[in-house]
Amino acid sequence: MPRLLPLLCLALLGLAACSAQETPRPAQLVAAQPGHSDLGALRVHYNLLPTLAMNQAVASSYGVQRQANRALLVVALRQLANGDEQPALGTVQANAIDLSGKRQTVTLRAVQTGDYTDLIGELDAHPHDQLRIELQVSSAAGAGDVRFQRNF
Repeated sequence: MPRLLPLLCLALLGLAACSAQETPRPAQLVAAQPGHSDLGALRVHYNLLPTLAMNQAVASSYGVQRQANRALLVVALRQLANGDEQPALGTVQANAIDLSGKRQTVTLRAVQTGDYTDLIGELDAHPHDQLRIELQVSSAAGAGDVRFQRNF
């Protein structure tokens, strides 16, 4: 045991030196991610939020149950014309991939919101999940892939 004491002291001294007494750095702001992408004359609006973040009236209007560990993907297609957005029809395929590589196919359904038809789909989302969303969009106004990421 007496032989281990110098080794233990050296190990503790080495651990204490690991911090190098760095001074704290100020936090850096992270830019907000945009909530839309333009594909030619087509603007694709998107969002992914926990269903519990919606109030009951909004959830009911979408026909969605507010539940823990569930998220709602909302995709809206708009045609750009002279700086205005007009309703656009098209198809969207959606997948969600977590950090472990688990893939969820998100089935989207149309919901009417005023004069617009939006697409919504529910998926699993747990606390501390980081989900990458991949959208394949096709419309007469434009087509392409949209990718975005959300943390829960």
